[in-house]
Amino acid sequence: MDDLVRELYQEVILDHYRHPRNYGRVENDVRSVLGDNPLCGDRIEVFAKVEDGRLAEIRFEGSGCAISTASASLMTEHLKGKSVEEALAMIQAFHDMVTEGVKSERLGPLQVFEGVRDYPSRIKCAVLAWHALKAAILEQSETVTTEADE
Repeated sequence: MDDLVRELYQEVILDHYRHPRNYGRVENDVRSVLGDNPLCGDRIEVFAKVEDGRLAEIRFEGSGCAISTASASLMTEHLKGKSVEEALAMIQAFHDMVTEGVKSERLGPLQVFEGVRDYPSRIKCAVLAWHALKAAILEQSETVTTEADE
């Protein structure tokens, strides 16, 4: 990763950490799942409202490190309004990018998280909200833990 990309990565992460977008609960007819990263202490609950096969609303609450908070914030911005199928494909693409280095144009600005792969202990922080959203979309109610992630 070159210095310019690394600098952009840091700026975007810090901005979304300090000023998270879509922070708060969604009420009425909502799916929610808690994500827990016991090694790091991140706990993020993701709320998703699905209407007509689309993510009409996505929000999150909780506390976590800069990576997990920024990842949740960017995720909510970029997946809101997407069809369930598109969202699931983006969740998989994001996971593949941070764990295996697979690039995807589908991710657009979310590619700033590509650098997380260079820090294996931070990968679980980055994917926590994404796994919780996937569980919410699939209407699973159990807490998602990073320790179940491979």
